[in-house]
Amino acid sequence: MGTVATSRGSSRPRDPWERRARAAVLDLARTEVRRVHPTLLRVGDPCGAVDVVPEDAAWDHALRTDLLAALLWRRGPDPLVWVTRTGGLAWQDVDQRWYAAFLAARGETGLDAQLLVVTRHGWHDPATGTTRTWRRIRDRRSGPAT
Repeated sequence: MGTVATSRGSSRPRDPWERRARAAVLDLARTEVRRVHPTLLRVGDPCGAVDVVPEDAAWDHALRTDLLAALLWRRGPDPLVWVTRTGGLAWQDVDQRWYAAFLAARGETGLDAQLLVVTRHGWHDPATGTTRTWRRIRDRRSGPAT
């Protein structure tokens, strides 16, 4: 279905999209110290401006779609959408709820966006089935970001 790469694979992201995905994992690993933390929807650029919305299981598909469409419009032409949560990268109900709303919102807006499921140890792209994991992700930048 997809490929699974681990920390023993190539350490350098191959393209800008993969760099953004890695940055989302790195940000979560650095900032979320709790073992169990709330599920959050994030829209934007992991290296820049991000809108964060807490998960609410009571929301229906229409509300999730409207919310995501508004956030996609707000963030511009190439936003990344990622759901951060605890646990492994196996597909969960919360992933399905946000992925269905994401597909509908992307269809409404016509924007070229991607959705990832992100944990402290990796990311999963439900559109392609691609997964990337690390045992311990590290910030490999050699100096201050410019």
